[in-house]
Amino acid sequence: MLSRRNFLSSSLASSVAVGASLAWRGHLWAQLESLPSKLPDRSLFDQNEEVYWRELRKQYLIPADEIYLNNGTVGSSPAPVLRAVFEGYETTEKMDQADPEDYPIWGYDARNDFRDPLASFVGCNRDEIALLRNATEANSYIANGIDLKPGDEVLMTDQEHPGGQHPWDLRAKRYGIVVKKFNLPKPVINPAQVVDLVSAQITSRTRVLFFSHITTATGVVLPAKELCAVARGKGVISAVDGAHVPGMMRLNLHDLGCDMYSASPHKWLQAPKGSGFLYVRDEMIDRLWSTIATEGWDDPKLRAERFQRIGSSNVPALWGLRASIQLANDIGMDRIEHRHRQLCDYILNAMIQRGAQSWTSPDPALRCALATVNVPPIVRIDLEHWMWKEKKIRIRGGEPNKLRLSTPYYLSKQDIDRFLDAFDEYKKSKA
Repeated sequence: MLSRRNFLSSSLASSVAVGASLAWRGHLWAQLESLPSKLPDRSLFDQNEEVYWRELRKQYLIPADEIYLNNGTVGSSPAPVLRAVFEGYETTEKMDQADPEDYPIWGYDARNDFRDPLASFVGCNRDEIALLRNATEANSYIANGIDLKPGDEVLMTDQEHPGGQHPWDLRAKRYGIVVKKFNLPKPVINPAQVVDLVSAQITSRTRVLFFSHITTATGVVLPAKELCAVARGKGVISAVDGAHVPGMMRLNLHDLGCDMYSASPHKWLQAPKGSGFLYVRDEMIDRLWSTIATEGWDDPKLRAERFQRIGSSNVPALWGLRASIQLANDIGMDRIEHRHRQLCDYILNAMIQRGAQSWTSPDPALRCALATVNVPPIVRIDLEHWMWKEKKIRIRGGEPNKLRLSTPYYLSKQDIDRFLDAFDEYKKSKA
């Protein structure tokens, strides 16, 4: 029997739970509902470009007093992407699909409604794309899936991300392949410098050329098309880590000519975290083993789809990925890339004027939205914490004195000036 005390306790607990739920929902939805329901008209760009980008800034939950300079690690998903994710949950979690065999999972589904817009956006065919969770996962598929014998060499730069390098290190430790690195200059002066370096390093034992399209260490945009052509000409497989590219600059995989490509759209495309892809050129698909095996793992008719058959996964994230592609198309990748380069040049030149040593290429074609500078004797981690605690500015870098400054399109030059003023203040306090 339910006593009065138990009833009151139960009622209180229920009220608290309901209240907390409503508070959470109210807080989250209130923030989303406070954001503009549609993008600024494209004609505004021609009238006043700065106002146009300022209006786009309102699509983000990033507080107005915060300056975010770290898309190189992870981007903030804007309102259209978040709304799509929530719509995905609302649709899938009702469990009322018309087909009783259709459940809100994508472990055994082609998901062409998501692959088609992605393939169009990155310049390839649907059957060459597998929907995965990030570039690290895709790189592991590549490293595990290519047939290699002990002693076979994988050639890469010394600036690879751990999620690109270590899948090959694991393969080397377990199966005896050789990971061979060459030093990439800091900064890279011109494309020919890199092409000549790679050409000189390829030997009769080289089986794979693996490199980052844009390196995480310095932000240099490597001449990927030329490097892939060198590899192809020497019978070497080209595998490219493109974690930073989608959403930062235009990408056409067929034009690039690579055999395989990995990416993390949660950075510059600002897609949901946990949405990535693997591209495998059609002629290479049958040469790549599956890493995760389930139904269809060995069915050649599935083409690249078999690499995305990993069991149940987060389908609403794909709704968000599709929305992020639509957003980039609505704004226009030409506009986005131009804006990225414009802001990057602005912050890089300002830091050089302050005595910083640039690790970003002096060739404008070899940089886009990442400016990397060395600022000794300033200790990067101390500056990073001070910037956030005192100025609400997020930056990222590397030990001991490296700063990697991201310039997403929605930043204003006033935002960058605020960072520069803060940097001057900190530098003066340490003099």
